[in-house]
Amino acid sequence: MTSTHQYDIERDRHYLQLLSQSFPTIADAAKEIINLEAIMNLPKGTEHFLADLHGESEAFQHVLKNASGNIKRKVNELFGNDIRESEKKELCTLIYYPEQKLELIKAQEQDIEDWYRITIHQLVKVCRDVSSKYTRSKVRKSLPQDFSYIIEELLHERTDDQDKAAYVAVIVDTIISTGRADDFICAICNVIQRLAIDQLHILGDIYDRGPGAHKIMDTLRQYHSWDIQWGNHDILWMGASAGNDACICNVLRLCLRYSNLATIEEYGINLVPLATFALDVYGDDPCEEFIPRLLKPDPRMDEKTLQLTAKMHKAITVIQLKEEARIFQRHPEWDMTDRCLFSHIDYDKQICTIDGKDYEMKSCNFPTINPADPNALTAEEDLLMQKLHHSFRISEKLHKHIRTLLSHGCMYSISNSNLLFHASIPLCDDGTLKEVEVYPGMKYAGKDLMHNIGMMIRAAFQNENANAEMQPPVGVYPKNYAKDYFLYLWCGKDSPLFDKSKMATFERYFLKDKDTYKEEKGNYFKLRDSAEVCDRILDAFEVKGENRHIINGHVPVHASKGENPIKAGGRLMVIDGGFSEAYHSETGIAGYTLVYHSRGFQLVQHEPFTSARDAIVRETDIKSTIQIVEMSAHRMRVADTDKGEELKSQVADLKELLYAYRHGILTEKRI
Repeated sequence: MTSTHQYDIERDRHYLQLLSQSFPTIADAAKEIINLEAIMNLPKGTEHFLADLHGESEAFQHVLKNASGNIKRKVNELFGNDIRESEKKELCTLIYYPEQKLELIKAQEQDIEDWYRITIHQLVKVCRDVSSKYTRSKVRKSLPQDFSYIIEELLHERTDDQDKAAYVAVIVDTIISTGRADDFICAICNVIQRLAIDQLHILGDIYDRGPGAHKIMDTLRQYHSWDIQWGNHDILWMGASAGNDACICNVLRLCLRYSNLATIEEYGINLVPLATFALDVYGDDPCEEFIPRLLKPDPRMDEKTLQLTAKMHKAITVIQLKEEARIFQRHPEWDMTDRCLFSHIDYDKQICTIDGKDYEMKSCNFPTINPADPNALTAEEDLLMQKLHHSFRISEKLHKHIRTLLSHGCMYSISNSNLLFHASIPLCDDGTLKEVEVYPGMKYAGKDLMHNIGMMIRAAFQNENANAEMQPPVGVYPKNYAKDYFLYLWCGKDSPLFDKSKMATFERYFLKDKDTYKEEKGNYFKLRDSAEVCDRILDAFEVKGENRHIINGHVPVHASKGENPIKAGGRLMVIDGGFSEAYHSETGIAGYTLVYHSRGFQLVQHEPFTSARDAIVRETDIKSTIQIVEMSAHRMRVADTDKGEELKSQVADLKELLYAYRHGILTEKRI
């Protein structure tokens, strides 16, 4: 070793002393180096990318269970023509829905013990394949306690070894004879599901439109490894949870618009005050523009319920526009006071003036608006908002889910040379990164912008007793400002979660001229087909690697019109193909997902999911088309990943520790 190396060792002595507490001897350090070097030569784990789930919990659960067709692919590879297609379909369905499928099979199978025996051997074979990428230690941690030893034995014993065949057969027979076959099958199916995907990436928008956002959150809370890059609809619910009244109104408006109150009810939000208020104020108003958009027939929505929902919808929309206007006026630096459109209405002529042009109103029935002060809440509206605010603030389950989003989420992430974010990066007209004022006097672009917005979001959930009005040091934001900022993130033109000229909520509800509904997309959406622009963004975020990509969602890909989700010469992948049922007629498909395994990228285009019941009874899987996006010249190893870089650094540190032990700089700690 050189004298310079000796100097480095001396300089890092304190760190090495700390490291020696975990590896007190040469043998301990050497064993860990061997372990880490071995891990780095395992195949890269499979990453699964999903975006824009929008409350479609059944479709999400199914795609999670089948790993976007990854499990079906493995079953086909393992069994090929050895078993019939119908048997492969049954095996896949069993893996996805073990408890439910078992009940159906037992009701019709004549020789259940023989079926158990064959099926257990098949499941062990699948489990052995999906576990081959991991160390025994990692696999062991994923096994259920009741069957940990048994599954581990079956995974590591081969039936083609004659000396072990009888041993394996006895294990399987004993599982059956002791009445544990059902439990064992359920356990190993869940292990297969878990090991099929190493890391799940959610690129935003769990909430709104669909009925099961809370179910998705419950599932994610139990999922082994996942992260989320927040979407605009997630931010809306986070803002509501933080106490932003405009966000509360938007959340309720969207739920009423789609007649979807399941998540609201699950969170215990009391809508009785809103229903009472709506009947009192809009009882004689047909509220035609506010009739809910029913995506499919709903027997619960009779005419009376439909009318009540429409009145509640209008009531909360009017209050929302008032609440938004009050926040816009509080923050003139956002340059959004032109969106206070109740101030632009001539209530006698029933016209609204925008940019000097008059537009005819659809209706002008606003019993709660005072033309002299149009954005002021009436006493009744104010009392209603206090009740709704209180209901959101005390919802324990909502806050639990929002804390989960905070602990697993951020505005962007970089994973294995892939830059992940939900919607956009604000750009200037020439494609350079645009500086955006996050807080008065504090402007950021690109990576710094996304980081500081993340800081702002977290500031809204800081200690309730903190002095929110204090001028903060750089990088820390006042709580009240942070709480208001959720609205800008939802609809501000330079928000990386919106990035449009305006959100035309008012126009769509109240103006006849459809030209006013247009929302001009920001420069990111105009320029994202450019490889040069994408490279500039990747450079700004310091994304390394020969094959680096941007992956995002937010804007549905219109596959039915020939739009390609792969853009900018393969640098950008857009995986929002319309999970939400509301988009199916528009996009022609039901979403894209992306799978990144050791051999490369596969983009999976999904057809609409019918139901879990159909999947179980009729063994219908989601019809998916796999498109090979990019294949690696060699099978990627853990060493080729971000985790590999961490492990290489750890190996280097351990080698320094070995040097210190062997040269007397540190002494081994023998017990």
